Amino acid sequence: MMNRRDLLLAGLAGAGAYGFGRVNPDFLVSSAFAAENRPLRFLAAEALTGNWDPTTHTNLGQLIVEGFVFGYLTRAPMTPEKPDELVFELAESLTPIDEYTLEVKLRQGIKFHDGTPFTSADVKATYEYGSQPDRPAQWYPGQVTVDIVDDHTCRINTKAHGYPAGLYYYLSSFLPIMAAKDVADKKTLSARMNGTGPFKYVDQKGDTTILAANPDFYLGAPKIPGVEYHFVGDTTTRTLSLLNGEADIIERLEAEQVETISKDERFAIHKAVSVENKYLFFRCSKPPFDDPRIRLAACHSIDRSQVLEILGVSGTFSKAHISPVKFGYTEVADYPEYDPEKAQALLAEAGFPNGEGLPELTYYTSVGFYPKTKEYAELITGMLQEQGFKVNLQTLEVAAWGNLLYDKPGGGEGNMIDCGWCTGSPEPDLVIRTHFHSSSKRITGIVDPEIDAVLDKERNAGTIEERKKVLQEETLPTIARKAPALALFTSVFIHAYDKKLEGLYIYPNGMQDMSKATLA
Repeated sequence: MMNRRDLLLAGLAGAGAYGFGRVNPDFLVSSAFAAENRPLRFLAAEALTGNWDPTTHTNLGQLIVEGFVFGYLTRAPMTPEKPDELVFELAESLTPIDEYTLEVKLRQGIKFHDGTPFTSADVKATYEYGSQPDRPAQWYPGQVTVDIVDDHTCRINTKAHGYPAGLYYYLSSFLPIMAAKDVADKKTLSARMNGTGPFKYVDQKGDTTILAANPDFYLGAPKIPGVEYHFVGDTTTRTLSLLNGEADIIERLEAEQVETISKDERFAIHKAVSVENKYLFFRCSKPPFDDPRIRLAACHSIDRSQVLEILGVSGTFSKAHISPVKFGYTEVADYPEYDPEKAQALLAEAGFPNGEGLPELTYYTSVGFYPKTKEYAELITGMLQEQGFKVNLQTLEVAAWGNLLYDKPGGGEGNMIDCGWCTGSPEPDLVIRTHFHSSSKRITGIVDPEIDAVLDKERNAGTIEERKKVLQEETLPTIARKAPALALFTSVFIHAYDKKLEGLYIYPNGMQDMSKATLA
């Protein structure tokens, strides 16, 4: 298991009453924990789907909960200093056998929460199911097969799709390993989580998910008796709950809340450059953003430094379509920056001088999850209008915004929509291939043979070193030049906590390791 760095989080030890405003009070009747030995209470910014099949969603809140319950072949600490580091968990080693085969040696003596032994059959079931093209999570670039050598050795084979198996070296740290018998029973898989991790799934009551410590966890039973994940969409409510002793840990704070909590010596603030970039996605599948000149003109109209001023502690500067803690990150030399003269030249070249003749463009943003989206969306709208774009900004609650997010046949709703994308692995393709390869069409709907070619080239590189070179010198610069989206900034994930809890590790995607944490 990984060495704990100094990224230790803590939670409040007070025993105040549960007063989470809109949280469903049904969780109060839970008999899973004694009052004097209570679970840790985490107030989160995102609601869960209620479908516990990990391949059915891209919901970050649900990924956080899954991280407590499931085991992974590897985990990725993902720090800016070592963005490509892996820590082996259920796997003891990952070894290339040939170009298309990656051998996985598994840790022995591990059991799922229902008592089923963990074996190669579970890895086979997980990977072959998770790589199917109809899986909404779309973790993988194509289907794989897994050959079982023995109970604790298996081989991932990618030859059918022609790309190197080495790609799965980083993908291994993202997919929760499911039991083969659960994968075979989709109804059970959706109804509850059954993992190998430090906490077991107990129940979901309204906006609260209840987990209990796994006494048989292979690294030792957690000292905290459980975790309660409470969805509380309002940042101010989360902050007041922490200050009043009604929460142990809260997330997704804005500058005002950070300032308030920092004045109270009981609490500390944890900040980490995250794997999440926040994007302004263009609907490239329909006019006018089917023209890369119009997309670039919009990019050159936006002063990202002013966006960061609004965000304050919640964002940091980056110059690529992946986060600085992703494998292959580099500052792209020609990344589109604020330049009104270039914006006007591109508009004129595309036949819309000063924006004349452009249709009204609908820009969707959300409130209640990402920090300051409404405020900086208003700023971006004004900047675009200054250059001649006619923009109709629509600010929606998270659920309504989410319903409009993905591209549809003929083009997604509106012309622009902002969204963050955060994955639990250093693997860059989980972002750039997911959004910008024509086989995906997730949000942008873009179809561009040149982008496809550079994405395929880096994916198919024979070595890690060659892959990094292609990413930095060809793939990321091409995406920046074609501008299917503008990566506005890299998010800084902020958690607030009480200094009485020790030993909780926060990953740069918001997932947490509480296996060694103590709550005084």
